[in-house]
Amino acid sequence: MSPANEVRKSKAERTAEAREKARLIREAQLKKDKRNKLLIGWGIVAAVVAILAVVALVVTTSIRQNTPIADQGPVPANGNVNGGVTLLANTEVKSTDAATVDIANVPAKPDALPNPVVAPGAEAEEGQPVKIVAYIDFICPVCKRFEDTYNDSLTGLRNEGKISLEYRPLGFLDRQSSTNYSSRAANAAACVADQAPDKYAEFVDVLFTNQPAEGGEGLSDDKLKSLASDIGADINSCVDDKTFRPYVKYSTQLASNTGITGTPTIFIDGKQWDGTTDLNADIQAAIDAKA
Repeated sequence: MSPANEVRKSKAERTAEAREKARLIREAQLKKDKRNKLLIGWGIVAAVVAILAVVALVVTTSIRQNTPIADQGPVPANGNVNGGVTLLANTEVKSTDAATVDIANVPAKPDALPNPVVAPGAEAEEGQPVKIVAYIDFICPVCKRFEDTYNDSLTGLRNEGKISLEYRPLGFLDRQSSTNYSSRAANAAACVADQAPDKYAEFVDVLFTNQPAEGGEGLSDDKLKSLASDIGADINSCVDDKTFRPYVKYSTQLASNTGITGTPTIFIDGKQWDGTTDLNADIQAAIDAKA
């Protein structure tokens, strides 16, 4: 039909069609708005659930890391009751007898401490190499500086059989993290001594290389386990169970009652190094005295 012969719609019909078209457009817009509101609503719900999951994880982790520690517990294999692990030549570690500790048995702090301090088990041993005892804290920046400065020379003397080096990691600086990092790192080191002693010296190096800044959370337990795994030590269950946290607690209290007030504190055949002299020269003098 040509345009000329088309039947013209009345004004009423055109008005009705326009209204119907407007109605359809409004309905389509309402459906779109409803769908968008549902999507936004579900998005908000998903975001809230995700936030709650993160909060729950943080709270659970915090509770787990800051839970009270028992007063009694085992000493790690190759560790001693003074809190130490003794490194000999290369990857060899001094073996020790099985033992347990109880913080109730820590000797009381005397009213007047001896000057100089006498550390238990740090004295020279007859017929043995010069004994170096180092009280350390894995979040202590001065300890890291000590390691950076002296680790190579101490390792060389160990490998030559001229000295033994006993590390005594403490929880002195737990207050410098929100998760008791000092004690957790010391526990991880004890786990390595217990389960992979040939990796102990390397793990100490790794902890100082990855030392976190004071005032934060410190490395997580998962990170500590991962660092150990990277060097071939599986300490997962030991860390999760806090197996040697009572041991670290005991060692820290023992050191404090002994008169150790900070880290690093170093002894050479039982004599405290005051930090003002050349440590390497002082150790060499002790070696020469045994010759």
